[in-house]
Amino acid sequence: MPVKIVVSDPKTRKSVQIEKDITPFLNLKIGDTFDGNLIGASGFLLKITGGSDKDGFPMRPDFIGTARKRLLLSSGPGFKPWKKGLRKRKTVHGNTIDNTIAQINCKVIKGEGDIVSLLKPAEKKEESG
Repeated sequence: MPVKIVVSDPKTRKSVQIEKDITPFLNLKIGDTFDGNLIGASGFLLKITGGSDKDGFPMRPDFIGTARKRLLLSSGPGFKPWKKGLRKRKTVHGNTIDNTIAQINCKVIKGEGDIVSLLKPAEKKEESG
């Protein structure tokens, strides 16, 4: 099953989105690091910062497991209060990657060069004439 992987580079402040198979990422958690070879970026070390499941519910780092649950939240991810002291019950996904995850967000920890240009698919040129 394909999953969208959004890789951001804090140095250049750019990001790229690619699609890969979810199998090598199963049972990894938010905060875990993985080798860039899994996504075709050898020489880079990446850290998982978040994600969302197939229905759009965000992964929450302090909720352990792979389940969905309605939690009373006072801050993000999953809820941004618009006044002081506001809390709201919202549905969130656990911090572990399973088959229901549709998007994984990660950032570059180590590596030389521009990962965005390395992962960006070559743009197809249309012939005019």
